[in-house]
Amino acid sequence: MSKTPEIVFLFDVDNTLIDNDGVQADLGKHLEETYGAATRDRYWEIFEQLRSELGYADYLGALERYRLEDLHRPQLLRMSSWLVDYPFADRLYPRALDAVKHVQQWGTTVILSDGDAVFQPRKVEELDDVAHFYPADHYVMIDDKLRLLSAVKNIWGERVTTVFPKQGHYALDPDVLRAYPPADMELGKIGDLLAYDRSAFLKKKSPA
Repeated sequence: MSKTPEIVFLFDVDNTLIDNDGVQADLGKHLEETYGAATRDRYWEIFEQLRSELGYADYLGALERYRLEDLHRPQLLRMSSWLVDYPFADRLYPRALDAVKHVQQWGTTVILSDGDAVFQPRKVEELDDVAHFYPADHYVMIDDKLRLLSAVKNIWGERVTTVFPKQGHYALDPDVLRAYPPADMELGKIGDLLAYDRSAFLKKKSPA
């Protein structure tokens, strides 16, 4: 009797499980309405600078750095409360957690997230670590970045099934869609994962 393949499911977070574009839009609107456009623009500049240093998005860290620049505006302290109290759970895509629970019946689920597009290549660099800490016969990678899915497919080949939920601005960019080959599976939204059974993730893709 053949052995049942062990599967590990690798989930991205931003624009895969949670609407990160929506979070940033809400934050930008709040900053402009409360503190003005100049404050909003400077905050995002610091946010991007900090992200280039750390390799991930740090909303509160960017705020702290902004406050050090502008110590004479104590009202900025209220902005941290807005971030802490933000209802991130409400920004989860519909049935996102149900999708995670759905695939847990067939294998281990792992969060593999490194922020936005600038830092996505780090996921590729970490594939050896992923295989070391989460050994499996097969991997399923679910991510809204087609460029990243293509890179992982080039490295792991048939060892991975790539799943592309078309959510967020990266996934809907027509230039990106033209530049990279399609993923093994394409979803209109993350909740569509509930329509698939275990065998769908193990099917070999037919040659083009």
